[in-house]
Amino acid sequence: MAFKVFLDANVLLDFTLKRAAYATSKKIIQAAMDGAIEAFITPAIVHITGYWLTKAYGIAVAKEILLVLLADVRIIDISHEVTLNALHSQIEDIEDALQYYTALHHQVDYFISLDKELKKSSIPALPVYTPDEFVRVVL
Repeated sequence: MAFKVFLDANVLLDFTLKRAAYATSKKIIQAAMDGAIEAFITPAIVHITGYWLTKAYGIAVAKEILLVLLADVRIIDISHEVTLNALHSQIEDIEDALQYYTALHHQVDYFISLDKELKKSSIPALPVYTPDEFVRVVL
């Protein structure tokens, strides 16, 4: 069975905008396309990614890219109760707390992010890996 993996916005942005970590993010997205992992994001990640894609490529291309990604990346969301838990957590960045607790709620195996502070706040039930760590250790 494939691992369930949460992709933070930076993974999608590195891939779609061909930023410095493009090669690593491409391996992760390819693993999702191949079924080696189950990849998940939240509507907020779609919003963030859509914003930057629209700025870079225009609305039509941004929508096309997102639709292609969503063929292999699933959307998960958060309940009121889980939102409250996230806001009461020790994670100071609200966006990170919401994403992390959404992933926890959906019993995701790995959380991939470049955020060092989030990595420090993670718990063993849901480890935070950088994209490079994830590719090296898990893939």
